[in-house]
Amino acid sequence: MRHEVIVGVERRRRWREEEKLSILGKVGLNGATVSDVARRHDITRQHIYQWRQELRRKGVLPRTSETVFLPLLSPSESEQSRDRQPLEIEVVLGNGRRLRCASDLPLERVQQLIRAVEAA
Repeated sequence: MRHEVIVGVERRRRWREEEKLSILGKVGLNGATVSDVARRHDITRQHIYQWRQELRRKGVLPRTSETVFLPLLSPSESEQSRDRQPLEIEVVLGNGRRLRCASDLPLERVQQLIRAVEAA
């Protein structure tokens, strides 16, 4: 565990762009939330949101692209018998996160899950 001793009045820390990118990259890894990452680095959640916005504005961090939904073809009854488990699909999102779900999940539910994962 690292401790920082602040001498004087100033509490404001200076973060290099590389440090900000490193911290931002940890959000979503192994299920880490913004709160988890902020707590781990002794910053507020707002720092992370502000850094995202700042780095996107500078062009350092890619803007979130528009979500593209592709039609899912459900397997026919002949391809998948009732006693077998449904196939699993994996969706790789623009931010590098992955969503795995059953292939027989309704398209509307898949869309909701993708939106939830991208918003996290």
